[in-house]
Amino acid sequence: MTKTVKREKISVNGIVQGVGFRPFIHNLAKKYHLAGFVANTSTGVEIEIEGSKGSLNQFIKEVKINAPPLSVITDIQSEFIKPLLDDDFIIKPSDARVSVATLISPDVAICEDCYRELFDPQDRRYLYPFINCTNCGPRYTIIENIPYDRPYTSMKSFVMCPDCQAEYDDPSNRRFHAQPNACPVCGPQVSLHDATGQKLDSSDPVSKTADLLKSGKILAIKGLGGFHLAVDTANEEAVMELRKRKGREEKPLAIMVKDMKIAKTICNLMKDEEQILASFQHPIVLAYKKRDHGIAHSVAPGNDRFGIMLPYTPLHHILMSFDFHALVMTSANYSEEPICIENEEVFERLGNIADYFLTHNRDIYLRSDDSVVIHLNREMRQIRRSRGYVPKPVFVSSKGAPILAVGGELKNTICLLKDDKAFLSQHIGDLENLEAYNFFKMTVNHLERIFETKPELIVYDLHPSYLSTQWAKEQTDVPTFGVQHHHAHLTACMAENKLENPVIGLIMDGTGYGTDGTIWGGEVLVGDFSEFTRYAYFEPMLLPGGDAAIKAPWRTAVSYLLKSFDGELPDLPFLEQHNVEPIVEMVTKQFNCQSTTSCGRLFDAVAAMSGGKQEIHYEAQAAIEFMQVASQLDINPFDVEISTSNENIIMCVVPIIRSVVKSILDGESISKIGGRFHKTLIDLFTKIVKEAYQTTGIRDVVLSGGVFQNHLLFEGIIPVLLSEGFNVYTHSQVPTNDGGLSLGQAMLGRHYLQK
Repeated sequence: MTKTVKREKISVNGIVQGVGFRPFIHNLAKKYHLAGFVANTSTGVEIEIEGSKGSLNQFIKEVKINAPPLSVITDIQSEFIKPLLDDDFIIKPSDARVSVATLISPDVAICEDCYRELFDPQDRRYLYPFINCTNCGPRYTIIENIPYDRPYTSMKSFVMCPDCQAEYDDPSNRRFHAQPNACPVCGPQVSLHDATGQKLDSSDPVSKTADLLKSGKILAIKGLGGFHLAVDTANEEAVMELRKRKGREEKPLAIMVKDMKIAKTICNLMKDEEQILASFQHPIVLAYKKRDHGIAHSVAPGNDRFGIMLPYTPLHHILMSFDFHALVMTSANYSEEPICIENEEVFERLGNIADYFLTHNRDIYLRSDDSVVIHLNREMRQIRRSRGYVPKPVFVSSKGAPILAVGGELKNTICLLKDDKAFLSQHIGDLENLEAYNFFKMTVNHLERIFETKPELIVYDLHPSYLSTQWAKEQTDVPTFGVQHHHAHLTACMAENKLENPVIGLIMDGTGYGTDGTIWGGEVLVGDFSEFTRYAYFEPMLLPGGDAAIKAPWRTAVSYLLKSFDGELPDLPFLEQHNVEPIVEMVTKQFNCQSTTSCGRLFDAVAAMSGGKQEIHYEAQAAIEFMQVASQLDINPFDVEISTSNENIIMCVVPIIRSVVKSILDGESISKIGGRFHKTLIDLFTKIVKEAYQTTGIRDVVLSGGVFQNHLLFEGIIPVLLSEGFNVYTHSQVPTNDGGLSLGQAMLGRHYLQK
């Protein structure tokens, strides 16, 4: 008796292209003696499979539980159709006729198999800097269009040799349809150039690069998503020279180490940090320094953490094999400009920074900085979400019209919201110059193109001076919608945690344009995706000179002292360093002063008056260093007061400042003052949340804004709020800083359209 033949049509959506999914299906079909086909489509992967019902059931079960490690299946739909009585199982060519719904894999660090071949003298790809397979290598940064096939990538100009083509065509080979597949015969090549861009004659450019680094030279090195600037971390003079040329005086520089063994000699690594360092994303991890780390002091001065990462490209591994303890690997740009990606561009822009350039002829289509993560409150959390994570979506709880959100000014990202998937772009950076603005526009076009989505609404920040806002308002073919900065922070956290009902939001950051035209930044909001109420906020203070005060916290401190002591300045040591008269006059006459409720500026003021950083060289430097010298939180707080003025609930700043001044005059150390200040904010925030609960009955609390990157504050307040019976929600998939802002904007836009 013959078995009844069934045929099933299966559609698989998710990250299923460029990750070895078709050969996996092919080999699985062979295993169960099934016939039919598998094909990439612009909606994912389509399978038609026929055989006995039992074999079909086993096949589908194994698809769900044993899919390739880089794949992410979001949906499987199947239906029985008429059998065709095929006698074989084949892999069909890709079909690009229908609308895009597939997900694209992020760029992936080199896999163990390729690593083993890279250092095998008998392998034909021995020490080849572009070795890759279906399980690793570039993805997002080389894709020009969908479907993810070689003609639509920056590998299209490299014609595979017979050996590589045979691998590419063989479903049993792990390089089957690996789009960047290449070898020394047919693939990209590295080259070494001097500061003028002149190519140097070298039989081994990577070995020569290692020699140059050891001699103290600065090298620009092309990676997956852009160039790095590299120097030997053992050479203090070289690190200082890099800082001087790059215009990066004190901000910590990222370092790369050969392997986990060396990483453990430099940093105290927790298990979660080790796991994410070694993950296929290979981000930069902000980890605590060891005392005897052997790294030049100027790599991360005034900071108790290093930004550390492992090699993630074959080129990195080859370079690190030349016995370096660690290399600085910082984004190749002049301060505040986007990372360089093109060879001619890097010679032009960085000729005054790098001594030499190690580059190659595989184009980077879309720049992508290294991602940065930190371990806070038992979870790894995003500081900068970019290479290795983008464009994997954040799944949200609603479906609806496609929305484009264009973020803010600092740490800009954009978000394309399609169905229940929020596609956040890679880190674009600060939109403060033409290069960053052009990168922003390119990224908008790229996301819309590869996901074939035209938004029905563009959402922007209310700040009229942001370049992203100005761009949005110039788009005449699509409706636009402005949303308040801190409301977007609140809804970003709601979206990530799939919350729908109103929440209490502690939204603490440096700057956000308020609905009243002033600078907000210390806000307690009550709201959801439809609306918000400004329940409470920090007492407004004057910011003398705007951005000038942000860069010089001592100015902010003078202003806060004048407000707190009725126009008089107490006799504090820090004042002796500065000419305060112009600032006193500005504040007294309220000339060129902006009103702010910013929590970030409060940190700056207290840090500066306590003897901390007087002028900063990177964002939030005063607050970061103040946090790092602070004692633990088991300490008496400063005075806390909440008042009501014209029906507005105010978290008073003046009592805090007066208490801080008394401590300074009593001779308390900056460490003790720092600890007391953090404890004060925890007590104040807990008190205001409890009062908000009494008014609203809401127990769900979200924490968002860049201030919550402060580990003392963040890890201090969560257990307190939990002990008071609140449900606390935070960020982990997207940054709590403005890098996550576009997600909240997009969700606000969708609900606006639905209303």
